[in-house]
Amino acid sequence: MLTKSKLSILSSAGLLALSSTVNAALYIDWVTVGDTGNAADTTGKPNPVGAVAKEFRIMKYEFTNQLYTKFLNAVDPDGTNPNKIYNGLMGSSERGGISYTAGAAVGAKYAVKSNMSTKPVNHVSWWDAARVANWIQGGALNFNVTDASALAPQNQGAYTVGVSDNAQAVAVNSGATIFLPSQDQWYKAAYYKGGGTNAGYWDYATQSDTRPTAVTADSLGNGSAGGTGNFVNAQSTADWNGQDGNVTSVGTNGGASAYGAFDMNGNVWEWNDLDGKAGAQRELRGGFYREPLEYTSSSHIWGNALFDPSAAEDPYVGFRLASVAVPEPASSLLVLLGGVLLFLRRRA
Repeated sequence: MLTKSKLSILSSAGLLALSSTVNAALYIDWVTVGDTGNAADTTGKPNPVGAVAKEFRIMKYEFTNQLYTKFLNAVDPDGTNPNKIYNGLMGSSERGGISYTAGAAVGAKYAVKSNMSTKPVNHVSWWDAARVANWIQGGALNFNVTDASALAPQNQGAYTVGVSDNAQAVAVNSGATIFLPSQDQWYKAAYYKGGGTNAGYWDYATQSDTRPTAVTADSLGNGSAGGTGNFVNAQSTADWNGQDGNVTSVGTNGGASAYGAFDMNGNVWEWNDLDGKAGAQRELRGGFYREPLEYTSSSHIWGNALFDPSAAEDPYVGFRLASVAVPEPASSLLVLLGGVLLFLRRRA
């Protein structure tokens, strides 16, 4: 079960002020990645990689179908999909987790498929993940069908994007608080041993230099390892829902990284940013449910690792977000949907 600590943070627009008409909640668990100024992994790819100057947070789990469905219904309540944030394969593929029903009520066009709530969302582009970051940074608001999508917060915030995909990925904006992890941030959160600035790096994100064992899955798609041990979801052994290898519930596929992030090897590849730079390509990291076990190591990058940000909307591609560090004791983000007002910003 996912931990759901009810703690709030500051958004870039100001302090979240809550009305009395809240109807749903979005919970995201974060882990803090400290040991600032750590040495890079000189044996990693690209070489060197992993050095990060500032403390940051990264999602404890991959972004799930449950969370992404909330995003879809909030920013596209009438189901017109102007930003191409919904891929039909999410509904038609046995490994996809979100259905679309044109005749459903406004704000409920998208629904999580059976047994897919805690599975990582897939069939997502880099642009989809960037818009989720913008939406959360903007307060995770619900929209009306009359809202101008070009002005909506899912197109503004950490990344400045248009109504449809741009020709190339944009750089993260200065002052962004929710964003896609850079390749250095992602690599550090996955493989760094922690506890100092020269602690070194594990070969696998399960805090091990020994190749992990592939998990199996039960009939509901839960990994056989739970949240402990040197295991990953890879090599087509997590068979369920009639599939030879499939996505599994986040956090059920072996132990976490040194900072407490799960599934950073296996399950789905995850979109990265290229250290804040604009460009025609973006990186995928981490391995997926059908990949050979050796490909989940820190030394492996899929091909040249770089992909068209509008492409790679495949069943083995997902994401997790990163955020700026916030003062303790907060360990999770609570953004309330529906009836949420932003301090110093009031929607008409």
